[in-house]
Amino acid sequence: MTDPARARKLADRIQQIVAEMLERRIKDPRLGFVTVTDTRLTNDLRDATVYYTVYGSDAERADSAAALESAKGVIRSEVGKRTGVRHTPSLTFVPDALPENARQIDDLLAKARAADERVAKAAENARPAGDANPYRETLVSGDVDETDSEGGDDAGYSRS
Repeated sequence: MTDPARARKLADRIQQIVAEMLERRIKDPRLGFVTVTDTRLTNDLRDATVYYTVYGSDAERADSAAALESAKGVIRSEVGKRTGVRHTPSLTFVPDALPENARQIDDLLAKARAADERVAKAAENARPAGDANPYRETLVSGDVDETDSEGGDDAGYSRS
């Protein structure tokens, strides 16, 4: 088991190397507009999971996934050269579900906003069903002590 700070630094370095490789060295025409969002390493530093997103259609996502799988060996060898670790971690490319989750949350928020607008529109001319002041206030004026009426805190209210 290694130090978590070391594993995080190595994961960040692998993320930078993979992003740079995809931008400059990998010339596969199937590779679309890929963004590396995160990289995570196992505790033994043997396996690295690289999360990515692809801007475009489902076909472009599938093509980019195939291009990443075919370039995995070249990218791993470059990671090994540039990190200098004894055992180069094996790479696994996983599409990041964050954009889909964010889109779903945005849709839910839009639905909630529309429902709030409908409720506000229905409540514009609404009146209370009961009394205007539904809270009961018990004020007993006959049982006032002289000390209370001279400026005490509970002037006008009886104590029970």
